Amino acid sequence: MNKFTILVVEDDAPVRNLITTTLKSHDYKFITASDGGAAVAEASSHNPDIILLDLGLPDMDGVEVIRKIRTWSSMPIIVISARSEDGDKIEALDAGADDYLTKPFSVEEMLARLRVAQRRLSAAYPAANDSVFCNGKLKIDFASGCAFIGDEELHVTPIEYKILCLLAKNVGKVLTHTYITQNVWGSSWENDIASLRVFMATLRKKLEAAPDSPQYIQTHIGVGYRMMKVE
Repeated sequence: MNKFTILVVEDDAPVRNLITTTLKSHDYKFITASDGGAAVAEASSHNPDIILLDLGLPDMDGVEVIRKIRTWSSMPIIVISARSEDGDKIEALDAGADDYLTKPFSVEEMLARLRVAQRRLSAAYPAANDSVFCNGKLKIDFASGCAFIGDEELHVTPIEYKILCLLAKNVGKVLTHTYITQNVWGSSWENDIASLRVFMATLRKKLEAAPDSPQYIQTHIGVGYRMMKVE
C-alpha cells in the first residue's frame, strides 16, 4: 500500500474522477477539494504529502492557494492546469509550485511526476524507523512506549508522548494546530488548541535543555509546530 496521501484540488468533476481513479488503482491515499478555500483547509487539517492543484478554481485563483500554503508548508505542489502560456507557468512556479503539468495530460505522466515528488520527499524527510526513532540525543522506542534524551528516560504523560511521536513521525514537516489536535484528541475545538499549547510547554521543559531556545520543537506562530532534524 502506497503510504503517500495526495490532495486533489479540481473543480471539474470528470477530471477529478479521472485523477482519483488513477490514484486509487495505484494504491495512493487521497482526499479531494473542489475550490481554493477547501484546498487550504484540507491541506491544513490533513497535512497531505503532495498536492495536485488546478489553477482555475471557482472561488480563488490556484496561484493564491499556492501562496497561502507556502506561508506554512513546503509540501510538494504539482499544478495541473489548462493554462499553457509560459507566463502562467512562471507565475505558479514563482509562487512556490514544484512542478507544472498542462491539460490535457496523460495519467502516466502524472504518475511519473508524483514519483519524482515522492523521491524528493523520501530524501528530504526519511521516515521514522518503525521501532526506534533517533534525532540528536532524542530516542523514541515505539515498541516499549519510552522516550529518552541520551541515557535518561523522559517521564512524559500519555498525551505528551502521543504529541512527541506524531512530531517525530513527521520530522521536518510543519504540523498545524488542527492536524495535531485531530490526531491527539480526535477533535479541533478552541479549547483543544489551548490544551495543546499547555502540553507543548510542559513537553519542551522535559525535552529541551533550554526551553526558551528550543533545539527539537520549533513553533510556527499561528500555524503549528515542527520537529527539527538534529545532528
